[in-house]
Amino acid sequence: MKQYLAKRIARLQAEMLKSRMDAVVFADRENLIYYADTVEIECMAAVIPVAGEPVLCCLWLDAPYVKARSGADRIRAYKFPSSAIGPAIVGAMKELGLNDPVVGFHKYFVEFPVFDAVRSAFPGMQWRSAAEITYRVRSVKDAGEMARIADACAYVDIGMRAAVDFLCPGVTEVAVLAEADYAMRKAGSEGASFRMQVLTWPKQLLAHPYAGNVVIEDNQPVVIHLGAACGGYTAKMCRTVFLGDAPEETVSVYNMLRNVQDRAVSVCRPGMKSSEIYDYACAPLREAGYDKFFLDHLGYGVGVRQSEFYPVIGKGIEHVLEKDMVVDLLLPTIYKRGTGGPRLTDMVRVGEGGGVRMTAFSRDVLRKRRN
Repeated sequence: MKQYLAKRIARLQAEMLKSRMDAVVFADRENLIYYADTVEIECMAAVIPVAGEPVLCCLWLDAPYVKARSGADRIRAYKFPSSAIGPAIVGAMKELGLNDPVVGFHKYFVEFPVFDAVRSAFPGMQWRSAAEITYRVRSVKDAGEMARIADACAYVDIGMRAAVDFLCPGVTEVAVLAEADYAMRKAGSEGASFRMQVLTWPKQLLAHPYAGNVVIEDNQPVVIHLGAACGGYTAKMCRTVFLGDAPEETVSVYNMLRNVQDRAVSVCRPGMKSSEIYDYACAPLREAGYDKFFLDHLGYGVGVRQSEFYPVIGKGIEHVLEKDMVVDLLLPTIYKRGTGGPRLTDMVRVGEGGGVRMTAFSRDVLRKRRN
């Protein structure tokens, strides 16, 4: 394996040993990007033993690509439809000498034919979740990962400028999103890893809203949440634009969120617990009586997935930050009907002196009025 991939696998194997796993099977795109650096690939899996080299399973046409990208010595190629990924995984596990093993699987995902093939071949196998250790291993970024994330952040900045410039009363949410996505794609983005958002005010208090064919009206806040990717690594950013005579109390809510974000970013340094960051950042919300309209999470780790589950920055969470983690802050709004809705999110790198914003677009109150 290439050296940077071998280091990632070694960190995973150390966690597997603690968790008493004999092997981990990954058949999801995120972990194949992380452990094999294979971005343009489908129908692939990695079987990683607790010690020694992994076996990568892929279609025979993709084997040269997988070899070149990963530097792996053990590649098990198969031809479809005479074979499939499930039997290839079984063959890799037997090649590794696994017998009634304890095997970990990630949260996303193992298709039923894969599960059925492995279960039938190893009836004494024990199944474990490897999600927690996988997210923890992926949380600290190396130089190559950080460079890809930085490029993705630059694409998001370009997209936000295009969206803000195009936004005006009379256009639709999806039209604004199309302008942003086109600008990011032209700059080099591989596309967002999540459903991007351009949201008029009535949608902003929903849990998972998305852009639709809603015509944007004047005198309201409009939330724009964009994502981009580079080499499989993601970035995201959210801003709020105030059209016309948007309510001043809502502008004040945005400024409150900006203050909370500033406080959170300032203490994103190694050794800080997620709960400590949350408690310090949210003090202004408690003083203003807004805490009852706020969520318990401020943000998540970001990497090959737009929302990694380690670290999670939130109330009562004891995840400990390390240098060169990347998190997104600030995810929630103030969920007070008639007032709340604005959002503000940036990518933040954990540094010795506090967090460093990786997304550069202005965080000032953005106002647009008809000419």
